[in-house]
Amino acid sequence: EKMCAVAEAGVLVEDFKSVCGKHGLFYASHPTEKSAFLGGTISTNASGARSFKYGPTRKQVKRLKMVLATGLIFEIERGERILTRKDPIIPLPTYKMPEVKNAAGYFAGEGTDYIDLFIGQEGTLSIITEAELSLSGIPYKIFSSFVFFKDAFDAWSFAAEARHSSALSIEYFDANALKLLNPKSGNVPLDAQGAIFFEQELTGRGEESIIDGWFKTIAKHNASLDDTWAAMTADEVEKFNQFRYSIPESINDIVRHTGMSRLSTDIAVPEDRLSEMMNFYVDTLTACGIEHVIFGHIGECHLHVNLLPKNEIEYKRSKDICLAFIKKGVSLSGTVSAEHGIGKTRREYLEEMYGRRGIIEMARIKKVLDPNWILGLDNIFPKEILSAADSA
Repeated sequence: EKMCAVAEAGVLVEDFKSVCGKHGLFYASHPTEKSAFLGGTISTNASGARSFKYGPTRKQVKRLKMVLATGLIFEIERGERILTRKDPIIPLPTYKMPEVKNAAGYFAGEGTDYIDLFIGQEGTLSIITEAELSLSGIPYKIFSSFVFFKDAFDAWSFAAEARHSSALSIEYFDANALKLLNPKSGNVPLDAQGAIFFEQELTGRGEESIIDGWFKTIAKHNASLDDTWAAMTADEVEKFNQFRYSIPESINDIVRHTGMSRLSTDIAVPEDRLSEMMNFYVDTLTACGIEHVIFGHIGECHLHVNLLPKNEIEYKRSKDICLAFIKKGVSLSGTVSAEHGIGKTRREYLEEMYGRRGIIEMARIKKVLDPNWILGLDNIFPKEILSAADSA
C-alpha cells in the first residue's frame, strides 16, 4: 500500500526487482550491470538507460540506514534538512552543480536534503546497510525499437525530437558501435552511420496512435521503416536490451586483445549545447585516427566516448584527447561524470569542474563524518586534500 520496500545493501538489484514484481510492483532504477548490489548502486547513484524517464537511483531513495566510521549508526530520511543534536553537524557545500545529469562529487544545491550527500558518495562517508526505496506499478507493456540512419546528423535530430516525448530511454550508437553490434545480429544495415534505440511504455490505451506517431517521426528524420526493428513482447524487449548491452562487452574484448587500457568519458552537457559537443567529438576523433566508439544516453545529452589505443603512443594521445573533451564539456556548463562517478581515475577532472576550493569543501564534509580517514581513501579526491582542508 505504501509503494515502497526496505532492503539491506547486499541484495542484488535483479533479485530485488524480481521480488517486487511478484507483488505487482516495479523498482525503476535500471543499472546496466546485472550483478549490481543495492548498496553499491546507492553509493554511486547509478542510473542506466531508463533514467531518461525515471531519473537516477537518488530519486528512488526514501531512507538510509548507515554506519559511520566512528561506529555511530545513522539513519536519515528524505526531506530532512536540519539534523538533531545527537547527529553529526555536516557543513553543506556551497559550490554549484551543473544543471545536467550528474554524478560528480558530493551532491549540493539549494534546498539539498542531507540524505543526498550519502547518495553518490562512493564509499567515502559511510557504510550503507539498509535502504527504503520507492516503487511504482509494473509497466503494462514496453515497445522498443532500433532505428538506423544513413547520416549520423539525422540520428541526432531524431533524438532531439524524441527527447520531448514520454520515452523510457533514448540511446545513441555511432557507426563504430554498429560495427561491433553487427556480428551479434548480422542484420544491421551496412550503410548505417548511426542508430537510435528507444523504449516507450504503453498503458493499454491508444497504443496504435502512439506507435504510429513514432513511425512518423522515424520517417521524418530520413530513416527507412524497412530497416527499423520493433519489439512488442517482453521477450523481444529483453532481447533488444541484451543486444544493446553487448557493446560494452565487445569493447572489453578489444581491450583484452590489444592488451592496452581503454580511455572513456562520461560527459553530459545542457541540451542546447549538445550539438556543439557532438561536433567537437567527431572533429577531434576524425583528426586523431585512433580507434573509438561513441554510444550512450543521448536522451539525457550524455554520451560515452571510448578511445581504444593500440600502443603507448596512442595511449598518451588518448589521455590528452580525453582531457580536451573534459575541458570542452565543462566550458559548456556540463559535468565530467554523469553516471560513473569519480573513483580514483577521474579525480583530476573533478577539480576542472569545481576548482580546488570545491574539492576542499568536499574534504571538510568527509573529515566531519570520517575523522580518522578510513573510508574509501583516494576516492573522489586524494587523501592529501584532507590535510589541506584543515589549513584552508
